[in-house]
Amino acid sequence: MTRFAVGMGAFLVAGLAIAGGPAAVRKQIEASMVVTGSVDVSPEGAVTKYVVDQPEKIPADVVSLIQRSAAQWRFKPVLLDGKPVNAHATMSLRVVASPNGDGTYVARVKGANFGEGTPSDSVTYVDHKPPTYPELAVRARVPAAVYLLLRVGRDGHVMNVDAEQINLEAVAAEPDMRALRRMFATASVAAARKWTFALPTTGSHISDDSWVVRVPILFRLNQDGVAKQAGYGQWEAYVPGPKEHIAWLDAVPKAKDESAGAADALPEGGLYLVGSGLTLLTPTDHS
Repeated sequence: MTRFAVGMGAFLVAGLAIAGGPAAVRKQIEASMVVTGSVDVSPEGAVTKYVVDQPEKIPADVVSLIQRSAAQWRFKPVLLDGKPVNAHATMSLRVVASPNGDGTYVARVKGANFGEGTPSDSVTYVDHKPPTYPELAVRARVPAAVYLLLRVGRDGHVMNVDAEQINLEAVAAEPDMRALRRMFATASVAAARKWTFALPTTGSHISDDSWVVRVPILFRLNQDGVAKQAGYGQWEAYVPGPKEHIAWLDAVPKAKDESAGAADALPEGGLYLVGSGLTLLTPTDHS
C-alpha cells in the first residue's frame, strides 16, 4: 500500500463532499481510478514486461504503486499443446485510495482483469440497447456504476442476468442507498434481458454450452449537455456496494471458479468473458 495526499476535489461525490451524509456511509467512501495497459508473462508465470496506457496522465504515486505490485505478480502458466508458453494479455486495474484517518490516504491495487485473445474468441453484441436511467435517481442527481453478470446461451440470447455490484456516487442513509441500488439493478437487468449476442467463432470457448460475461454500465448525468465523468488517470469517488452472490452461477462451476476477481476492475464499454484471459495466482497488491 502507498500513502499520499489526494486533493479534496477528488472526493466530491455527486456534489457532496465527504463531510456530508451519515457517518457510517461516509466511512465507506473510496476514490479510485481504472488503469489500463498490457502484460507479458513467461512460461513460468512471471511478469517479463508490462505497459501502462498513457502514464503521463496517471499520478506518479500510482505509477510507482503498479510497478511494485507487478514485480510480484505470478500467473498460472499458459499451455499450448500441453506445454507452457509466453503469453500476452490486456490489463485493467482498479486502484483505490481510502482515508487513513491522519490526513493521508492509503492506495492499493484492489482488483485486476487480465484478458487475452481477439473479439472473435468471445461473445460480442448484436443488439445492445442501454438501460433507462431510473427517474427517481435522475431527480436526486445520483450517478452509479452497475456491474452485471450475464449467461448467454447458444442461441445468442440471455439465459440469466443479475447485478453483481453497484457503486453509488452519492451519500445517503443506508435504507436510501439500498433503494437506489435496487433501482439501478432493476433498470440494468431489464435492459440486459433483451440483448442479443454473436457467439465465438475462434478460440478455446467456441464449443461451450454457454458463456458468462461481465458488463460494466455507467449511469452518468449530463451537465451542460455533457455526461459528467472523471477522465482517465483522475480520481473518482463513490460508495462501493457489496459484491452479491449470484445463485445461478452455482450451475456453471467453471464460471463460478473464475469469477472471484473484482467486478469493478473493468473499464466502461467492454464485454468481458469470465474464464478467459490470464489467471493471477498471487494478490493484486504487493506494495
